[in-house]
Amino acid sequence: MLDTQQILDVLRPVQDPELQKSLVELNMIRNVKVEGSNVSFTLVLTTPACPLREFIVDDCKKAVKQLSGVENVDIEVTAETPQQKALPDKQGIDQVKNIVAISSGKGGVGKSSVAVNVAVALAQKGAKVGLLDADIYGPNAPNMLGVHNIELDVTKTDQGDILEPAFNYGVKLVSMAFLIDPDQPVIWRGPMLNGIIRQFLYQVNWGELDYLIVDMPPGTGDAQLTMAQSVPMAGVVIVTTPQTVSLLDARRGLKMFQHLGVNVLGIVENMSYFIPPDQSDRTYDIFGSGGGEKTSRELGIPLLGCIPLEIAVREGGDSGLPIVMADPDSASAKAFVAIAQQIAAKVSVAALS
Repeated sequence: MLDTQQILDVLRPVQDPELQKSLVELNMIRNVKVEGSNVSFTLVLTTPACPLREFIVDDCKKAVKQLSGVENVDIEVTAETPQQKALPDKQGIDQVKNIVAISSGKGGVGKSSVAVNVAVALAQKGAKVGLLDADIYGPNAPNMLGVHNIELDVTKTDQGDILEPAFNYGVKLVSMAFLIDPDQPVIWRGPMLNGIIRQFLYQVNWGELDYLIVDMPPGTGDAQLTMAQSVPMAGVVIVTTPQTVSLLDARRGLKMFQHLGVNVLGIVENMSYFIPPDQSDRTYDIFGSGGGEKTSRELGIPLLGCIPLEIAVREGGDSGLPIVMADPDSASAKAFVAIAQQIAAKVSVAALS
């Protein structure tokens, strides 16, 4: 007769590929039931956006079916995103598990497009996601998420005003764009910039989040210092294009975060190649090629993915319908989803290491 312990024993050698530890030892196998020749259990992944989900499920089924008498294996897959480790000198955000910055050394590399599409892709996988637009001087995230015409509600509390974030496509959003007129420039020095970013961190009703994605401004200035010194960050993703001038600035931004003790999750190469809308089988290396891979290799930082340049990405950003929603089968959308999954996996590894 089969029993629960036999199932756990045969599953013990099966490892999480990212964590390289036993699923049983990680308490990822739960609620094991044996009913005759039928075995069922719950597989609890470390992120809803696990890139190796099917691989792990297949390994579990193969392991259990090695037992004599097993005919059917039913696996319910759920996820519990781990909380990033607390740091004594930094104040976390209540109920927010992981804070991930999307940054770049220079402007114009598509950093906001990456931040928005990664956030929506994570939400599509079932994660609870927030997006903080920390580009105070050039806030564009509301346009890209299709919520630029709304006003945020404010709740009065004993601790001060609490902003209610906007919400669309499964993503909560706060941005300076909600607080100013469309044509109004933000002419602030560093201390005021620091103040509004801290307000967006601590005086917003974020609720329970698996991931708070932070769309950083370009460069290595006040906003980056405020984020790195204020909150325990799960990591930062550096966005670049293949061209040399972009890579030079990306390296500076990457080194800045390393100097500040922030984990660099990896590099994303945006606009890797152009795909003509009328010739989808052809590609053109408008900004060069291989730059992200070369930089990744030289610095020992993972290359999380390469995103092609497609007209639909720009159209989606302008219309407020991200490409991962508008055209999920496009090359760009698939690249964004794969990158989101890689980010989620590396955040889980960092949290559980």
